[in-house]
Amino acid sequence: MKHQFLILVFSVVAFCSCAVKAQQKAEPSKDLFSYEHHIVNGDTLNYRMLLPKNFDESKTYPVVLMLHGAGERGNDNKKQLAHGSQLFLKEKNRDSLPAIVIFPQCPSGDYWSKLEADRSTKPITFNYKYKDAPTTAMALMMDLMDEIVAQPYVKTDQVYAMGLSMGGMGTFEIIYRKPEMFAAAIPICGGGDPESVTAYAQTIPLWIFHGAKDDVVDPKLSLNMASAIISAGGFPKLTLYDFANHNSWDPAFAEPELLNWLFSKTK
Repeated sequence: MKHQFLILVFSVVAFCSCAVKAQQKAEPSKDLFSYEHHIVNGDTLNYRMLLPKNFDESKTYPVVLMLHGAGERGNDNKKQLAHGSQLFLKEKNRDSLPAIVIFPQCPSGDYWSKLEADRSTKPITFNYKYKDAPTTAMALMMDLMDEIVAQPYVKTDQVYAMGLSMGGMGTFEIIYRKPEMFAAAIPICGGGDPESVTAYAQTIPLWIFHGAKDDVVDPKLSLNMASAIISAGGFPKLTLYDFANHNSWDPAFAEPELLNWLFSKTK
């Protein structure tokens, strides 16, 4: 009986191990994203870049900027691919929606968005400072995007911004600071300054996501931004997941029409 039990346990472990290996084999490697860096006046912004299959500089492609959350900050140029990279690595998406995808990494201690955060409250309280100069990370990212969009192989009417948590806040801020650049944006579990939306409310379509149970970034921050956009004459798409806490990026990235919606928008 004991031997049968051991054989059963071994079989289960072996099956699980094979299943994990099969899943890992099925997922395209993140190494398809090249390792890059952008330097301005001695400051460095690391980023990863995914080019379309059979990239041809004589053709033109959309560009997607994807901004990570606070937990992926650093200088390893790897952690920023934790969430969202597999969405763009899927063969179906690479075949039907070829694009240049940029994943910058915010250095530790910096932030995409210019803000003050009070972490003594739950959810965290944010005070946005858009009228101040951008953070170093945001300034480097804007300079990088200027450089990329200037390339002849970029479809300048199809440049998009996406981000989650800290990156969702960065998404709201970069379309405020550079509204002429972007054709659409997807901020996930973020927030921003409602007074800033007049810069883009009528020109940049947004699909805003949040989890109603989010106890890190208050879902009302996204609702306030959506309400402000409507008041300013815009028509945002808003998805509030009743079941999701802060990780609303998981169901957002699983939305079957997410990228189709994004790539359907042009300036």
